[in-house]
Amino acid sequence: MEMDFLLFLQSIHNSILDLFFSSVTHLGDGGIFWILICLILLCTKKYRKWGILFMISMLCCFLIGNIALKNLVARARPCWVNPDVPLLIGNPKDYSFPSGHSMISFTGALSVWYANKKWGIAAFILAAFIAFSRLYLFVHYPTDVLLGTLIGLLVAYAVHKAGEAYEKKKKSTQGDQK
Repeated sequence: MEMDFLLFLQSIHNSILDLFFSSVTHLGDGGIFWILICLILLCTKKYRKWGILFMISMLCCFLIGNIALKNLVARARPCWVNPDVPLLIGNPKDYSFPSGHSMISFTGALSVWYANKKWGIAAFILAAFIAFSRLYLFVHYPTDVLLGTLIGLLVAYAVHKAGEAYEKKKKSTQGDQK
């Protein structure tokens, strides 16, 4: 069923979508776009705490997704299973599950949303395009993208909630010392 959906997406390819999704997917390569956003947050006093939580979220996603799950599950990518579909990007060398692009994009989008709701909406739209690009480009299955998205959101949520709890405890401890 997943392969049928991916093959359907191959039937809607055209030069405009090919260029768009080939370009947007590269924003997720190595998490570089999200790392740059994180650095911007870290460099501004107003958003520094959000940048720190964002950085922790990205690190957790990398460890959970890219180091642990990809190697544990070792799922072949659709482009490896059906090499007859021409790729518009380079053939990835690591395993398929979960989608690292989706994971880092949604942990980034939620982290940005915590820092600034307006920017967060734009970040979520970009994250959705990056995640969908992985399907359009035939390098991930829908469940890879779905679980990558969920992991990214859950990690960002957990890290930010832990950060809020830490801040609350820190403030109450400082209040007790006065």
